[in-house]
Amino acid sequence: MDWLETLLWDPASVAHIVCLYAFVISVGVLLGKIKIFGVSLGVTFVLFAGILMGHFGFTGETHILHFIREFGLILFVFCIGLQVGPSFFSSFKKGGMTLNMLAVGIVALNIAVALGIYFIDGSIELPMIVGILYGAVTNTPGLGAAQEALNQLNYTGDPIALGYACAYPLGVVGIIGSIIAVRYICRVNLKKEEEELNTQEADMKHMPHMLHLEVRNESLDGKKLLQVKDFLGRPFVCSRIRHEGHVSIPNQDTEFHIGDQLFIVCSEEDAEAVIAFIGKEIQVDWEKQDTPMVSRRILVTKSEINGKKLGSLHFRSMYGVNVTRVNRSGMDLFADPNLTLQVGDRVMVVGQQDAVGRVAGVLGNQLKRLDTPNIVTIFVGIFLGILLGSLPIAFPGMPTPVKLGLAGGPLVVAILIGRFGHKLKLVTYTTMSANLMLREIGIVLFLASVGIEAGEHFVQTVVEGSGLSYVGYGFLITVIPLLIIGIIARLYCKVNYFTLMGLIAGSNTDPPALAYSNQAAGNDAPSVGYSTVYPLTMFLRILAGQMILLTMM
Repeated sequence: MDWLETLLWDPASVAHIVCLYAFVISVGVLLGKIKIFGVSLGVTFVLFAGILMGHFGFTGETHILHFIREFGLILFVFCIGLQVGPSFFSSFKKGGMTLNMLAVGIVALNIAVALGIYFIDGSIELPMIVGILYGAVTNTPGLGAAQEALNQLNYTGDPIALGYACAYPLGVVGIIGSIIAVRYICRVNLKKEEEELNTQEADMKHMPHMLHLEVRNESLDGKKLLQVKDFLGRPFVCSRIRHEGHVSIPNQDTEFHIGDQLFIVCSEEDAEAVIAFIGKEIQVDWEKQDTPMVSRRILVTKSEINGKKLGSLHFRSMYGVNVTRVNRSGMDLFADPNLTLQVGDRVMVVGQQDAVGRVAGVLGNQLKRLDTPNIVTIFVGIFLGILLGSLPIAFPGMPTPVKLGLAGGPLVVAILIGRFGHKLKLVTYTTMSANLMLREIGIVLFLASVGIEAGEHFVQTVVEGSGLSYVGYGFLITVIPLLIIGIIARLYCKVNYFTLMGLIAGSNTDPPALAYSNQAAGNDAPSVGYSTVYPLTMFLRILAGQMILLTMM
């Protein structure tokens, strides 16, 4: 039975460590699916499963646990960066700036409350209050970044994960409770909020708008399409024209005549101007035509197309087809000539069947290519991220330089690659399922490692130590900032309550709160608010703990 003893208890055995991780992760994920009052902890339960196993003496060699923990963290934050990168900078535009500033306020108040408790209590160590802070805001990547900062400082005190584990469960409850509390404090009328939300559809002006028009403006009779565009001064695509019963695809030299019927695609904000200038809207059945034409969504899969502007491909002049819109990550974009194409885009092309087929050959349109992960981009990015994270950055007044570390460095590089990678000919496209798979693997490896390592002291901390006070401190860190900023956002900034629900969930990067918000709202507004503030909030959460520890210890 020596083999069984080795498998169960030998911390240096590879088989023991693999079995330990497999058991902790599988049990944690399964238990995390259990809902209590409609709320589940998700993969975070892996941390508690690891703590339980660590408490009963199941562990591995320290350097192996550290390697798995850090590798899982790097994989997780890098995939997050790739996902949020394309929307990170655009999230600051228009109304997004207000939401992001409110989210920054929540992050700042979380830190202020945590540091206030630290200075008032006097008996709690700074790493522990940072752990409580991250448990209170349910942000696991931030915990990882803080842990990595402690490694730089050679910290040997109580595991930071103890504070995180104590504060996390009530943190989830506190976030959802704050959402409900703001509703009653501000006396929100849900029906009225939904009506107001329906009147805010103007925020979708960047979406393509399709028009069926008849030429009525006599000054356009005999004018070429290029001239009409110059006269109007607004971008639009004329994908089909019916002249004297014959349907064709217009080019820049096609002449307009009174009575011609046009199929035009433009941005929402330009629609009224286009209608007023050309003529009235009509009903047209474009299927009844004498020229066989098709419209197809063509998938961009060739890496050489990545980063090229739509206008530089000259589809209309070379192939006689029109591109009316581009779908990216589930969102339709107007086919502006200056739009930069990326691998994974779906391009709507209208034209004769053989011409559309030739365009498909140019763009790729081979789904199997997208099924193959771009491993080079991922590991080049991780390599550059670790280099960046290892660079010492000196700040005036700081005794020691600050490093972004193994979490911050890959996150920053991933955001930059996700946004600007096409300019370096890096294909950053990854299917959502592949991205989620890598993220989940990374986070469960990290949580299992942290739990196993912290388990030895957890029960003693809770029962004999200050565990209950950690729970209370965490609840204050969760609730106070959310109530303050929630009331300000609602009463002063006039943020729609459904959007505010997403803002509160996103400022804590908390999926259970988002799930509750979506279910309670019955519309997409919480998801929009969540995704608007998520990139900046995640970035700040990951860096905040590092900065606190590196500047105050």
